[in-house]
Amino acid sequence: MSVIKIRHKNFIDEEIEVGFNTPPLYSKEPNCPDSFLWRKNQFQIVTFKHTWFDFERHGRMTQNMKPVHDVRARVKGSWGVGRYYFQVKTREGRQFEIYFDRAPSNAADRIGHWFLLAELDSDLL
Repeated sequence: MSVIKIRHKNFIDEEIEVGFNTPPLYSKEPNCPDSFLWRKNQFQIVTFKHTWFDFERHGRMTQNMKPVHDVRARVKGSWGVGRYYFQVKTREGRQFEIYFDRAPSNAADRIGHWFLLAELDSDLL
């Protein structure tokens, strides 16, 4: 198995707004967006190379589920837990890692949020 080593040029981890030509069927299971807005700059995504998810529970969330159910939740996910990651290339040739965090902010905002994790250093895409 080959290991992909990702190097971050700039670590950012800021919330972004995303745009879809066709919205995802399920809001908590999104596909890669077609664009994103960061610091008042609009970026068109032309390519995405790699995507993965992480449904592991962290912190106090590890204590609220029986071990037998936790095994299934790590594969299928559970409500409000997990992230979907995407490595993307923009029209300008810049490469970024973005993610959707399924965790709700509060009871009134239960959708989750998109974040720009980092700009990538090497030409991975």
